[in-house]
This record gives sequence, C-alpha cells and structure tokens, in this order.
Amino acid sequence: MWKSIIISLTMFLFIIGGTFLVLRDKPKNEKVDLGQKNTQALDPKNVTIENGVQIIKLTARGGYQPRQSFAQPGLPTILRIDTNGTFDCSASIRIPALKISQILPQSGTTDLALGSPATGILRGTCGMGMYSFEINFK
Repeated sequence: MWKSIIISLTMFLFIIGGTFLVLRDKPKNEKVDLGQKNTQALDPKNVTIENGVQIIKLTARGGYQPRQSFAQPGLPTILRIDTNGTFDCSASIRIPALKISQILPQSGTTDLALGSPATGILRGTCGMGMYSFEINFK
C-alpha cells in the first residue's frame, strides 16, 4: 500500500514540476501604444503596412508568437504565418469569427486574408484550442 502511495505522489510531483518548467519560459506580452494612426510600423514587433495592405506576422511553433498584436481597423489585412519544423497542433490554425480553419505546412509561409477588420479583438487558436493569439484592431 505504501509503495503505491509513494509512486502516486512521485508521479504527481513530476507532472506539477514539468508544468511549472514549461510555463515559466513563456514570453511576457507587452502592450504597445499605437501612437499616430498613420504610422507605418504599428506594432514594431510584427505589424507593417506595405502598399496599403496591413501585414501581421506570426510564428507558429509551440504556440503563436507574439500572442498579442496591435493593428489598425479598416485596412485590408493579411495574416502571415511562418512555420519552421512545426509538428505540434499550432500547425493547424483556427479563427472562428472569420470561419478560417487552415492546416499550415511544417515549414514555410502562409498568408491568410482577413479582409478589412473592424475595431475589436480578433482571436485565433490552434486546432486543439491549446494555443491562442489575438489581434487588437484599434
């Protein structure tokens, strides 16, 4: 009886410890002030405007980076997703509000047209709902 209790407690501690190790290395999201509306680099991390089209760049591997982006509403927008050896569920992207569900290549770049989003927050997830991202159009 004691042996099974010790084994159960050991397994529990490994699971909790492993979860802590995985979660502690997640990058912290920083809010970025958009500043002037006509700026060309809205979110210096990943949002630019090229020839009147707003391009939001994400990396998909073990989740989506950055997890939060800031962009202008009302502009034609493309979500550009880069993968590089992505074998986890983030290789399947879903944006329910736009009825987008797409399998991404293991390595490469995929462009998804988002139209001209209105003011608000657009949320997306991986195919399993484990990893999420959001784009704040304001």
